[in-house]
Amino acid sequence: MLRLDTRFLPGFPETLKANTEALRAAQEALLAKRRDPQNMLGWMDLPEDTETLREIRRYREANPWVEDFVLIGIGGSALGPKALEAAFNESGVRFHYLDHVEPEPILRLLRTLDPRKTLVNAVSKSGSTAETLAGLAVFLKWLKAHLGEDWRRHLVVTTDPKEGPLRAFAEQEGLKAFAIPKEVGGRFSALSPVGLLPLAFAGADLDALLMGARKANETALAPLEENLPLKTALLLHLHRHLPIHVFMVYSERLSHLPSWFVQLHDESLGKVNRQGQRVGTTAVPALGPKDQHAQVQLFREGPLDKLLALVIPEAPLEDVEIPEVEGLEAASYLFGKTLFQLLKAEAEATYEALAEAGQRVYALFLPEVSPYAVGWLMQHLMWQTAFLGELWEVNAFDQPGVELGKVLTRKRLAG
Repeated sequence: MLRLDTRFLPGFPETLKANTEALRAAQEALLAKRRDPQNMLGWMDLPEDTETLREIRRYREANPWVEDFVLIGIGGSALGPKALEAAFNESGVRFHYLDHVEPEPILRLLRTLDPRKTLVNAVSKSGSTAETLAGLAVFLKWLKAHLGEDWRRHLVVTTDPKEGPLRAFAEQEGLKAFAIPKEVGGRFSALSPVGLLPLAFAGADLDALLMGARKANETALAPLEENLPLKTALLLHLHRHLPIHVFMVYSERLSHLPSWFVQLHDESLGKVNRQGQRVGTTAVPALGPKDQHAQVQLFREGPLDKLLALVIPEAPLEDVEIPEVEGLEAASYLFGKTLFQLLKAEAEATYEALAEAGQRVYALFLPEVSPYAVGWLMQHLMWQTAFLGELWEVNAFDQPGVELGKVLTRKRLAG
């Protein structure tokens, strides 16, 4: 099970009890909004959408020829799929993400792909994202030049069910198109076709992923004593005076998960609240043990301006024993141990060292890095973010601060 550890935050159980009414009010306020689709809470229901899962599986089975999968999308359209595919790709299909518009990497990719074995997936909730449309235009020209009229078989679209330029283009050209439910925002869409379609081509266990997400839903609807996302939301709420929230994951397979969390947290919660005050904390991604040799010096001895969350697996799916090597006696303390024992020891040691230095730190322990556990973790973090929106009195499901940049970009290009 996903387990919260607050051993270095003494008094938290008592504080949790003292905030019972505020947390219950946040839970009730959020769930009351569920009745109106315009409140963008459809992500709660994605783990139950078995019909979309069947449709995705049928599409995967109908296209066994795919060797390279190119996802053209940015922000929530790419970060979730990238995090999950990197962790659970079992198929051998190679994945490439166009979540940028820098020309040189795109040209380098086009020169290495075989168009006959490449599937392009254009992903945009609105269907009008400038970076996605630009990348699509470039790849569309490439597909038509190499495949003629067969190009349509190599392009699939994930977008709004009815509206937007991408949906209109798909209908005009007779392309296969998957729908992002209208009531699901981009950064909450990892368990919609945005993430499930690429994961199907990656050979991931989609049933286990969604089962874990359903477990997160169950805990989010539970009373406070069993409600994990309300507890972690309270931790962030209590430390809202600290401007930085470090999210550090001890798993190379989950190396892209912190970037997904950064968007989820920052874009959802960095807002002007109902009293006209600017609120929010800045999420910082970190990866253990790599960042023990990069950022932990600052995290430990730098300013006391951070709340740190460590995500630590409790057991490996497979392990490797460290063999004895003659002449390397300095490493004798490692001989006979396993790589996972070293990883776990480093995580626990960093956890203790941060606390000893006075930094505010807690841990989320994963049973292992599996689709079930990660599905639970990601859905848990979405619930945490939604509850924080209620506690901080902001709408966690819009992004008004992003819109001006889009308008000014369009003006500059228009002339």
